[in-house]
Amino acid sequence: MFELSLMCPEDSIEAVSEALDALDALSVSVEDADAQTDAEQALFGEPGMPPPKDGWQRSRVVALFPTEAAAHEARDLLAVQDFFEGCQVLGVAEVEDQDWVRLTQSQFAPVDITPDFWIVPTWHELPAEAKRSIRLDPGLAFGTGTHPTTRMCLRWIARHGVTDAAHGNPLGRVLDYGCGSGILAIGTAKFGATEIDAVDIDPAAVESTALNAAANEVVLRAGLPDKAQGQYQTVLANILATPLRVLAPLLCGHVAAGGHLVLAGILERQRDELTEAYAPWVQLEVSDTEDGWILMTARR
Repeated sequence: MFELSLMCPEDSIEAVSEALDALDALSVSVEDADAQTDAEQALFGEPGMPPPKDGWQRSRVVALFPTEAAAHEARDLLAVQDFFEGCQVLGVAEVEDQDWVRLTQSQFAPVDITPDFWIVPTWHELPAEAKRSIRLDPGLAFGTGTHPTTRMCLRWIARHGVTDAAHGNPLGRVLDYGCGSGILAIGTAKFGATEIDAVDIDPAAVESTALNAAANEVVLRAGLPDKAQGQYQTVLANILATPLRVLAPLLCGHVAAGGHLVLAGILERQRDELTEAYAPWVQLEVSDTEDGWILMTARR
C-alpha cells in the first residue's frame, strides 16, 4: 500500500478529496498540518453532525492507493488541475503492512459503567469484578459505551434497575428511541426489563441491535420507529438536542403515568432550551454530567 501526501489550503480540500475518491483512492483523510504546534487549531462539532469546516487553513491530505503506480498517477493527474492551485505534493511513500484488525481491536478496551457493570468487546476477557456485562464490538451503529452520553444513560439504568424479581421491575416496559447499536436496550434487559422495544430510523441500526441482543442472549423487539406502540414505564432517547426538541410531544406521549423519561445527547449549554421544549408535559432535571454533556430526566 502507498500513501500520497498533499498540503492543501482549506478552500481546496473538498475538490481535492472528491478527485482522489474518483481516482480510486482506498481512503482519504484530512488532518491539521500544524498539529502539535502553537499554530494548531481545534475544529469542534457535535457527534453525528457535519464538522464546522472542511479542514484547516493548512491541511495535510493523505490518500492510500494499492500500488505505487496508482499513487504516482493520481499525483500527476491532480497537478495539472485548476483546483490544485495553491496545493503542494509532499510525496509518495510505502505504508508498512499491519494487522489492521488487531490494531483496531487494540484501541477498544473494556469500559466500566459502574464498578461491577462493564461493556466488554468480544475479544477481551471479562474483568474479574464484572458481575454484569454487555458484550459489544464497535460497528456502524452509534453506541459502544465509550461516549459520555452512553455511559450516563447506562449509569442511570444501573441505578434504577434490578434483577431480583422479589423487588419488582422498576424499569417496567422500556422504549429505546434511536437505539443505534442497541446498547441501552440491552442494558435494561441486563437490569430486569422484560418487555423492550428498540427503534431507529436507520435499518442498519435495527439490524445491529438485533444481532447484539442475540449475542448478549437478551430478548427485545428491534424495528423502525412505527414499532413503538403505547406507553412505557421507561423511555430512553440518546440522540442530539435538535431532534430531541422536535420529538418532545412524541416521546412524552409514550411515557406512562409515573414513568421515567431519560434524555441524552445534550450539551450543558442546551439545558434551558430542552427544559422549555418539554415543559408542557414534564419537568426535566439534570441528573448526571460528564465532559460537558448532561443527562436530563423526568418523572411523568
